[in-house]
Amino acid sequence: MTSENDSPSPSRRHRATALWCAALVAGMVGAAYASVPLYRLFCQVTGFDGTPRIAIAPSTQVLDKTIAVRFDANVAPGLAWRFEPARTTLEVRIGENTLAFYRATNLSDRPLRGTATYNVLPEQAAPFFNKLECFCFKEQLLQPGESLELPVSFFIDPQILHDKDAHGVRHITLSYTFYAVYAVAPAQPGLAEKPANGTPAAPATLPRNGQAG
Repeated sequence: MTSENDSPSPSRRHRATALWCAALVAGMVGAAYASVPLYRLFCQVTGFDGTPRIAIAPSTQVLDKTIAVRFDANVAPGLAWRFEPARTTLEVRIGENTLAFYRATNLSDRPLRGTATYNVLPEQAAPFFNKLECFCFKEQLLQPGESLELPVSFFIDPQILHDKDAHGVRHITLSYTFYAVYAVAPAQPGLAEKPANGTPAAPATLPRNGQAG
């Protein structure tokens, strides 16, 4: 016969349940973080969800037919940049390796780093819009007041004319949105942060042991 002392107490059972729940939540959070880069990679390879494909070689076939490519530029809240295309529209021959430019300007008084997301509309054209090089492949750093020309090299795969959903596409929009990554300029050691009212910051008090008080 099993005594009452042999059965786990309610508090021990509750602790075990809590540990299992915590482990489950941690696993779900980890899977969520891992799914973001995997999902983006999947979209870049397949053109799913309006994401252009990344090409490993230039196009070797150029057709006489053209498609109008419109360039769209956006800046998310929190990034003090002006971002715009050098030209809003280009008439591009299908299969032609094309170079287009955007321009970004830092409107703030401190260095700012940004990263761009992108997509193509209509979505059925995305698998045939191939990027060779793009400023969106890495973060961009702009100093205060600095402007930067941002190139994107691409071509439209001639196979678009043989696709049952995309063969009739005559206009494509390439859209970018820049998001802030983080402010670059660190605070100077030994100086307090500058107040919002513009009053010059006072040096932080340093006792003899060299640590700020």
